[in-house]
Amino acid sequence: VAALPSASMRERAKFIPLRLSYEDRKILRLAEGALTVCDYTGRVDALPPQGQAGVPGSAPRWQARRKQRQVENICALLSGIVTALDYDQGAALLESREYSEYRSFFRHFFEIVRRYKIMNPEKMRSSYGKLLFLLQDANSDEVRELLGFNVVAPVKTVHSLLAKAKRLEMLDDPVLEAASMEILPDKGLSRGEIQRLIKRKERAVEHLVDKYSGHPLPPDSVRLCCYSICDNNSYLNSDRRPVDQMLQLLDQHFAPDGPTKKGEDVCYDLSILAGAEGSRLSHSHARQFHFARQSLLLWRSIIGDMFRLWSLAEQDLLSTHEVPYSLKDTGQGPHRVQQCPRTYRAMQQVLRSVQGAVVVSGGEWVGSSMIHMGDHNVPNALNFIDKYNQVARILGPVVRTLEALETLAEEDATAAQLLDEGYGGFEALRLEILHDFFRGAFDGSGADNFYDAGSCIDGRLTSAWNWCNTLPSKPYFPVFKLVGFAGFDGEFDG
Repeated sequence: VAALPSASMRERAKFIPLRLSYEDRKILRLAEGALTVCDYTGRVDALPPQGQAGVPGSAPRWQARRKQRQVENICALLSGIVTALDYDQGAALLESREYSEYRSFFRHFFEIVRRYKIMNPEKMRSSYGKLLFLLQDANSDEVRELLGFNVVAPVKTVHSLLAKAKRLEMLDDPVLEAASMEILPDKGLSRGEIQRLIKRKERAVEHLVDKYSGHPLPPDSVRLCCYSICDNNSYLNSDRRPVDQMLQLLDQHFAPDGPTKKGEDVCYDLSILAGAEGSRLSHSHARQFHFARQSLLLWRSIIGDMFRLWSLAEQDLLSTHEVPYSLKDTGQGPHRVQQCPRTYRAMQQVLRSVQGAVVVSGGEWVGSSMIHMGDHNVPNALNFIDKYNQVARILGPVVRTLEALETLAEEDATAAQLLDEGYGGFEALRLEILHDFFRGAFDGSGADNFYDAGSCIDGRLTSAWNWCNTLPSKPYFPVFKLVGFAGFDGEFDG
């Protein structure tokens, strides 16, 4: 059973999106199809030819052509959406070009897609970027004046729904914790106990319905709030669980003050040396232990605050009239480089909170406190969100592989013999994998040059991704495949 503390529920609810209704999902299917076939960024975000970059007067002409392409593609998408819903209205819109007549529909249309993506980070991994960049351009002063309205609407949240109905006191009700908890399968619980928990949750939901429903808040809206908070709890629990498990494995198998010895000949030392085995940092065992542990604690805090960070990231991205972006070649192709003041301040708060907890516990922060944002390392807030959505994709497969290997060794005698003969048994193999991970995934590697590499905040995650890329060359990679490992990146649909 998993439920998050309700002490800050009023604040959390401001960033918890509402679950989509049946009518919303009909619009979502149209949006997914439209964005899948739309090649907005491919047509708009093309840098000028290198031969013309320094030609006098070429930059203004290129900017004018790019603005024209933006308007053409935005208008084409808006017209196509209306045509897909009603051919006659679409034909009339193509003739009149009065997009402001559909202002409410377009704002609702794009809000549904953004809300769905925030609730399901693993979905729409390419089309969401196209959508945000299209909205970014549509929200610029020139295009907004042409369309006659702002296409960006606030994301509907639990807080906004209850505030509109003047029922915010529901967020302070202690019963809400039981009504929104996630009930997970647990080996320690029988089927009957799980069923009792489900019944208890259902009774809690109906208690809130009886207590708070009424004009202007219908019963289904109360249930929608409970289920939306439960969805939020489910995301946070599922994405934080791999981090918690890796922290537990680090504390369980490695000592903070010195190497772990297994027998006379085996010593698991976490120390790393710059220049050796691809490392770009030099740490003693103790320093590397705390560096890895503090990085995991930071990732855990970022995931816990992800919905607030996501909301601020969208605000930064879509505020082109306040903070314009510039299209630059960052060394990894053209990117929209844009400052992210709201997201940056929030990240500083999260970092200071983790650093404060480290100091209170008697330690000191290891590594740099530099946060890259709005530069060639992390060009904009979308890259930031995408980067930290990868944490569970990195840690999850490693944790699942270790769990599956333990089960395999216990239940399959042939597999246990294979592990014994090839790797010295499951216990030795687990330590070998963890030893390599806590060294190689936190060694400052993975960047294009030594200036960008190291111990900065986003560089820690870059090192972890670099370890993932080297996994096929590891001697224990065959056992990952043995238990069904398919990759770190998951499905990449749309």
